[in-house]
Amino acid sequence: MSKFLELKNISKTFETNKKLQVIKNLSYNFHKGKIYSLMGPSGSGKSTLLNLISLIDRPSGGLIKFNNYQINHDKKEENDILRAKKIGIVYQQNNLLPDFTSLENIYLAGLSINNDKDLSISKAKKLLKAIGLFNRADHYPSQLSGGEAQRIAIARAIINDPEIILADEPTGSLDMRTAKEIFNLLKNQKRSDRLIIFATHNRFFGKKADCLLEMKDGNIKSSNGWVFIAKF
Repeated sequence: MSKFLELKNISKTFETNKKLQVIKNLSYNFHKGKIYSLMGPSGSGKSTLLNLISLIDRPSGGLIKFNNYQINHDKKEENDILRAKKIGIVYQQNNLLPDFTSLENIYLAGLSINNDKDLSISKAKKLLKAIGLFNRADHYPSQLSGGEAQRIAIARAIINDPEIILADEPTGSLDMRTAKEIFNLLKNQKRSDRLIIFATHNRFFGKKADCLLEMKDGNIKSSNGWVFIAKF
C-alpha cells in the first residue's frame, strides 16, 4: 500500500513568554482507504497535528508530503488552493457562519474552488438530502441542534470531494446518541481513494478506526505502545 500523506521529523514550537514544543520530531505515513483516530490527553498535540496537516499552520521543522509532493510553506496562496480542493475539515464547534443558512454554509464552501454558483447550490442540496436535513436548508445555525449543525459541517467539508477529511473532536460536545449518529456519518465517508483522520477523547469511537494512534509528549504511538517511525 502506497503512502499518501508523509510526515517526516515534524516539530511545532509556540513562542509566547517561553518556548513550548508541542510536536516533537514526529514521523508517520498515512494511507488512503483508512480511517485513523488520534487519542491522547489534552495538550498532547492532537489539534496541533491536525492544523499542520490541514496547512492552517506551518511546522517549525520537518517535511509534509501529499502524494510525494513536498509542501512549501512559504507558498501560502498555493497551499490555500490545495486545502480548498483536497482537504475537508470538521471542527468540534462546527464553525458554521452564523449569518448564513445551512444551504449557504455548504454551497459557499463549494465556491472556494468553483465559481459556478448553480452547480455549487445543486451539490449542496444533494448533500442536504443525503444527511437528512433538506428541510433545514433555510435554517440558520442558531436554529439547529448540535447534531444537526455538525451534520451540516460534515456536508460542508465534503462538498469539494476531498481526498483528506480531518475532524477535530467532531463528537466532543454531543450526547452519546447524537455522537454515534455523527460518527457513523463521518465513517460512511470512507473510500478507497480517501484518508480520514479524527481526534477524539472518546475511546469508544477511537477504537472504531482502522488504526488508533496514541499521542503522548508530542509524538505518535500505536494503541499497543509502539512508536511508529516512517521510513524514508
